[in-house]
Amino acid sequence: SAPSPALTVIAPARDEARHLEAAIRALLAQDYPDLEVLVVDDRSTDATPWILARLAAESAKLRVETVRELPEGWLGKNHANWLGAQAARGELLLFTDADVVFEPGALRRAVGYLRRGGWDHLAIAPRVHLPGAVLGQFTLYFGLLFSLYARPWAARDPHSRAHVGIGAFNLVRRDAYFAAGGHRRLALRPDDDMKLGKLLKAHGARQEFLNGHGALSVEWYGSWRELRDGLMKNLFAGVEYRLAALLAGSLGQLALLAGPALAVVGGWGGPIARSIDAAACVALLALGAACAPQFGTRRWGGVLLPGFALFGTWLMWRSAWLALRRGGIEWRGTFYPLAALRRNIV
Repeated sequence: SAPSPALTVIAPARDEARHLEAAIRALLAQDYPDLEVLVVDDRSTDATPWILARLAAESAKLRVETVRELPEGWLGKNHANWLGAQAARGELLLFTDADVVFEPGALRRAVGYLRRGGWDHLAIAPRVHLPGAVLGQFTLYFGLLFSLYARPWAARDPHSRAHVGIGAFNLVRRDAYFAAGGHRRLALRPDDDMKLGKLLKAHGARQEFLNGHGALSVEWYGSWRELRDGLMKNLFAGVEYRLAALLAGSLGQLALLAGPALAVVGGWGGPIARSIDAAACVALLALGAACAPQFGTRRWGGVLLPGFALFGTWLMWRSAWLALRRGGIEWRGTFYPLAALRRNIV
């Protein structure tokens, strides 16, 4: 068989000391034959630079690039990804996060799958860990919404408008990445992972999506506050900063996930309506139980979906309200004006 193509893993890192060493060591231990791990230290103020220096001294596979100032008109992570792509020597580029832990053999298997299928872009969803009995089930809610919104299973269909991208694992052929314009086209997109998928597909890249349980995992957020702050930067961007689209999305998820439960608890409607609502609640619980293994959650997690839908709707509108009130978003110490964000349409 043909030799494995050179692969560069690009991982932006800003204040990632908590999980960085475990993630990078797992990458360096991969059995992929021609591997370069390129970490872009994006103005870190914690122990990240020292950890990277120590690891780089131990392994020739690891290269470290350092960003000291963020140019105007860029989100930090997108700028770091763009710099990494330009510096990479690999024929294949894997964009990941500096806290994602890869299981042994994951890169070899993923590249093999991409080559056998003739794909230009492979997005893989990691197993997500969240602490606590309740917060730990949030992945079920988020995964269901993502599936309904993005329809990732349809991304492989060249005739479908569906597209997909996963921040933890976007593996792309170098020529396809630069032909589409790469992260330079996504300079001010908080949702750069999904928009990279859209950009690639629009330029004719063949795209596939896989569930990566057993291949990669990540501790998504450590608390409700981290989850709230982390998601809010993306939610308004996900509807292109349009209030009408935000309203439609809010009403849709409330009707689907929260409406039947609220109607049953409130005793709304006549006997037939209550029977329909009760059946919808049972169907939702069954859906949660069926999807739990896929998302790594408990089979009883469906009972929390109505509450998560209310929380998610509040989060969407809080994201929009704060962006409109402030005239932009603030992320990792940098303020980005809403007018500039809206111009970066993909």
